[in-house]
Amino acid sequence: MTEALLGFAAIFIMALLRMPLAFAMGIVGVVGMGLTRSWPAAFASTAQVVQETGFAYTLSVIPLFILMGNFVARAGLAHELFAAAYAFIGHLRGGLAHATVLACAGFGAICGSSIATAATMSKVAYPSMKKLGYSDSLSTGVMAAGGTLGIMIPPSTIMVIYGIVTETNIGKLFAAGVIPGLITAACLMLCIVIMTKRDPEHAPAGERTSWPDRWKALRGIWGVLVLVVIVLGGIYGGVFTATEGAGIGASGAFLFALARKRLTWSILFQVLVESARTTAMLFTLLIAATIFANFVNFTSLPNDLKEWITHLGLSPVMIIAAMMLIYVILGTVMEELTMVLLTIPLFFPIVTSLGFDPVWFGVLIVMIVQIGLISPPVGMNLFVLNALLPNVGLGAIFRGCWPFVVAMIGVLILLVAFPQISLWLPSLMN
Repeated sequence: MTEALLGFAAIFIMALLRMPLAFAMGIVGVVGMGLTRSWPAAFASTAQVVQETGFAYTLSVIPLFILMGNFVARAGLAHELFAAAYAFIGHLRGGLAHATVLACAGFGAICGSSIATAATMSKVAYPSMKKLGYSDSLSTGVMAAGGTLGIMIPPSTIMVIYGIVTETNIGKLFAAGVIPGLITAACLMLCIVIMTKRDPEHAPAGERTSWPDRWKALRGIWGVLVLVVIVLGGIYGGVFTATEGAGIGASGAFLFALARKRLTWSILFQVLVESARTTAMLFTLLIAATIFANFVNFTSLPNDLKEWITHLGLSPVMIIAAMMLIYVILGTVMEELTMVLLTIPLFFPIVTSLGFDPVWFGVLIVMIVQIGLISPPVGMNLFVLNALLPNVGLGAIFRGCWPFVVAMIGVLILLVAFPQISLWLPSLMN
């Protein structure tokens, strides 16, 4: 147990010294394995992890979904989604903010990336909100929080990584995220209603759109509906696997972008390079986390931790609640994906030993990542918006996100208290 705790301490020290956490986890994993077993065993284990991760067929779903999201973004579907949502609810107070949440939900259903969703909406929604007189705090808070829907509403890169690391069915994880994703979107919109009612100057009402123009706006999102029905419908219906669905989705998004004449050789090159960079980053994290997890599993920490928790006499739900509290606190100071990969080797065996469904726990993990993405001071979506909107101060972005952080914590409590919210749809796939 001492070796594992020293390993965690070493990782945090390296992180404070500004070393990338992927390298820190990899180094500690190799050195820890070498000192506790032998150096030949450490190098052999590391080589095996790199080879198996690089050639794993199931992992090919990650670059394919990333590629699909990048093609969709280039095709301009985000603009159509926002325009369609605004056409129906833009005349309400806070209508642009509500439309942004709905557009984020729709874009998340074909993108799978929180950062990409928030970045795209900053270009699509912010100019309209600024023109109408929305406050910067509300505008950026809505875009940051709405962007997180991209990882709960399937397809989700985080769910894929969780499913691979814990050997949980990815199709069931996708199904489990649908209802929580819709509930989260509804809670974000309820939060907007409360904020605009308390301070009407936050978000003036827009102009009402005629019904002919509304139907015209709806016709612009047929591509989104087709991709969602084919990809997710095929996976849920058992027509093809998640990997095959990702391949079909990426091909469909490419053809759609091509048909809309949004692709040139230069843009195609940019899409491929961006997808390759994101994939390389995720694979580096996965490899490093697996190396470190192997080291932790060779120590007595997982078993010692399970025995210690058992002797505490807490109910299983209280143990899960304590885990969620730890995650919320860690999410304010750590990068979210790294946090999850770092702690899964510790928490997942405890969750399964308590008899909880790994699919349900996966949804909780994604919800935690959503909260972390908009929690100051290190929420990734906040810094993405700060970089893309240089005229908006970081203080205004921080102020705008707090009400939505509270709303998401409320959703997390709801998901912990009522597991069937997450498990009902997956149960239909048996």
